[in-house]
Amino acid sequence: MDENIYKYMDWPRIEGIVYGEEASPKDILAPRLTPDGVLIQGYFPEAQEAVVLAGRKKYPMELEDEAGYYAALIPGRKIPQYRFQIKRAGKTETFYDSYAFPGQITQEEEDAFCAGVYYHASQKLGAHPLTINGVEGTSFAVWAPNAMRVSVIGEFNDWDGRRNMMHRMPKSGIYELFVPGVKPGETYKYEIKLKNGEMRYKADPYAFCGEIPPADGSVVADLRSFVWTDQEWIKKRDKKDVKKEPVSILETSLTAWKDGEELAAFAKKLGYTHVELHPVMEYLKDEYSTSSYYAPTRRFGMPEDFQKLVDRLHCEEIGVILDWTPAQFPRNESGLEAFDGTPLYEIQDPAYAVHPMWGTMLYNYGSPMVKDFLIANAVYWIETYHVDGFRMDDVDSMLYLDYGRKPGEWLPNIYGTNENLDAVEFLKHLNSILKQHYPGIVLIAQEDGLWPELTDCVENDHLGFDFKWSGGWTKDFLSYLSNDPIERKNYHDQLTLSMLYAYSERYVLTLGSRDVGGYEDFLEKLPGDENQKKAQVREAYAYMTLHPGRKMSALFSDAEEGIRECIRDLNAMYKAYPALYEKDDEYDGFEWVQLMKYEENVITFLRKTDKPEETLLAICNFAAVPYEDYQVGVPFYGKYKEIFNSDHKKYGGGGAVNSRVKTSKKEECDERSYSIRVKLPSLGVSVFSCTPEEEPAVKKMPAVKKEAAPKQEGEASKEKKKKTTGKRTRSKKKE
Repeated sequence: MDENIYKYMDWPRIEGIVYGEEASPKDILAPRLTPDGVLIQGYFPEAQEAVVLAGRKKYPMELEDEAGYYAALIPGRKIPQYRFQIKRAGKTETFYDSYAFPGQITQEEEDAFCAGVYYHASQKLGAHPLTINGVEGTSFAVWAPNAMRVSVIGEFNDWDGRRNMMHRMPKSGIYELFVPGVKPGETYKYEIKLKNGEMRYKADPYAFCGEIPPADGSVVADLRSFVWTDQEWIKKRDKKDVKKEPVSILETSLTAWKDGEELAAFAKKLGYTHVELHPVMEYLKDEYSTSSYYAPTRRFGMPEDFQKLVDRLHCEEIGVILDWTPAQFPRNESGLEAFDGTPLYEIQDPAYAVHPMWGTMLYNYGSPMVKDFLIANAVYWIETYHVDGFRMDDVDSMLYLDYGRKPGEWLPNIYGTNENLDAVEFLKHLNSILKQHYPGIVLIAQEDGLWPELTDCVENDHLGFDFKWSGGWTKDFLSYLSNDPIERKNYHDQLTLSMLYAYSERYVLTLGSRDVGGYEDFLEKLPGDENQKKAQVREAYAYMTLHPGRKMSALFSDAEEGIRECIRDLNAMYKAYPALYEKDDEYDGFEWVQLMKYEENVITFLRKTDKPEETLLAICNFAAVPYEDYQVGVPFYGKYKEIFNSDHKKYGGGGAVNSRVKTSKKEECDERSYSIRVKLPSLGVSVFSCTPEEEPAVKKMPAVKKEAAPKQEGEASKEKKKKTTGKRTRSKKKE
């Protein structure tokens, strides 16, 4: 053994490397200058020989520990670029030394991560193909602060955790390592040695690509090469206030489409402003149990294929909203649960860590690093995939400590109430950051509780969502529709109740696949024969379009063309008439005309702006009988033109439409001075534009002269004489 080398050996820490218990191997294995030259060390299990290649020179390495620990002193005062050449199992391998390359995470970035404000954490954590000092490879980084040791493993090192042990950053517990030669497309995992000596094999929480399920490994991906063409879309999006724009969302799943071209063409043809995709993040079993938050599922291609899909939709001026699950994550061996052997991402108390209804794990929003993981994830999807917003699933389970729990199964907060204060602060933090940097995105909360003013801004100490998913409206409306029309008069409040709370939040109304199932499922829920069922589907979508609130609907692949044509015209009407969205969140944007016609199963209302000429009149008949001469009060004298009728023959209806413009008459109805009479189809909706005109002047009848009774001759002579005398007198006076 070379005595010069021996004196530089740190035997206790070398033993830690050999036994796989060293958390900071770079402290030992990084090359360093000594008075005797450059000390280079390496741990090569089962290697029979090791050599340092520096330039054209070879320097044999000395075996310092029989487990495979080698070292060499090479002359020089500067650390050269070098490679190792080793012989193992009859093969010769040549590679660069991972520990000779600097770490890629700065102290400032580590501090931001620990504070929960490193919003671009995905730029350093995960697997990043890089070129450092002319050497290509991949930089790996993962947060596992309570692990004894973490290694990155893959085909590139024969899945041997002894060969690429990662270096722990002392403050954060992030492990990082640059591994030369690892290229995009290579599969990897993290081998985590727990403090009790057990081994865990985990997928990368920040992986940008995964294996095709049921395999659960992570895959190195380079997402820098895609060329976007949607710059104008992004500029226009971030200049708009989504709360003042029409929003009609197609709720769908990638499984329903052959490719992005088909989806984009369909959404464009039917006039949707956005598509909302069921979670596209990788999952193993249930698409709402995200197993890899930063990776689009491989079921539909590679990550760049999803970039292409979003770009294509933007070219058709259609926004992309993702379903996102920041409330819980699934329990699987390679996932986030007990990631480093301790409750890291989940709530630390096991009594409260599991979702009481789904059996999934609940996030620990009290951890700045966990919050950073989720906020950085939202930022990642916006910046890397150009998505335009999120529908956050299961928000109520985040907000309430007693969600799904019985008395005695939960503990109140410090104020003695049931609000999850950590989750509240997380949502405020998340929404404020997203709106600050990407003002045009859409933030929708799926929250079925009664959290107050959920869509008010963070500046007012509220949660800052743009919209709330209106589960209550959907439930009541579908319940009403399920009743036979003869019985609906007894459930009229289910139809009208929503207007009592319509302005307490900004709502998104939904008639999607989660509400009604497939098209056949929807028909099955409705009473009547086949034609009546289809009429009610058209009526349901029409009523949703006219009701205050943004719109979300599912269009079923097996629905006939008439239904599609109906929804296309509804979307066109919705976008063309400001009354249907401009004052969607204001009381004076809506006015009842007929609220209590429950015996007839009819409701009538106005949608309005500040301009009377933009007023729309909507008449909805939920009875199975038509009305040939239905009278309804109107807001003013003028012309009333039918602009939509759900019973139109092109939709598959019976054709009970109003083809001629109606002029209002001064016939009092619904406590209004003017009214019109219209043809109202059964199980149908009719919409009229309202054009005010100057009221015609009331014509006065000419006065009728009364015929005087005949006078006596003497009296007539006297009268004539009197008039003549008067004239003479006036004439004389004038003279």
